[in-house]
Amino acid sequence: QVQLVESGGGLVQAGGSLRLSCAASGRSFGSYNAGWFRQAPEKEREFVAAISRTGSITYYADSVKGRFTISRDNAKNTVYLQMNSLKPEDTAVYYCAATQRGVYIYSSGYDNWGQGTQVTVSS
Repeated sequence: QVQLVESGGGLVQAGGSLRLSCAASGRSFGSYNAGWFRQAPEKEREFVAAISRTGSITYYADSVKGRFTISRDNAKNTVYLQMNSLKPEDTAVYYCAATQRGVYIYSSGYDNWGQGTQVTVSS
C-alpha cells in the first residue's frame, strides 16, 4: 500500500496551465504504475492519463491528448500531470491512483487513491 497526496490544483483562466503533483509515501513507489482521473460535478469519474513504473509507457484520454503530459520522478516518489491549454470543461476534482498490477485506463484497476485536488478553469 502507498499513501497518495495530490497538490497543485487551483483556479486558472482558460488557456492557462497548471501542474499537479502526486506524492507517494512508502517504499518502492517505483514498483507502482500510476494514473490520473478526474470527476466533474454530477459526472462519473473518468480517465485522464496513466504511466508505467519506469515512465516508458503512457496513455492519455483523447480529450487531453496533446495538452496534458504525465511524468514521474521515482527518486522523489512523485507523479506529475502538466496541464496546458486548459479549457472550462477540464474543471473537475483530479485524483491520483496507483497499482502494482498493470497500466490501466479504467478506475477499477487501481487500488490506491489520493484525496483529490480541485481544478477550476474559468472562461
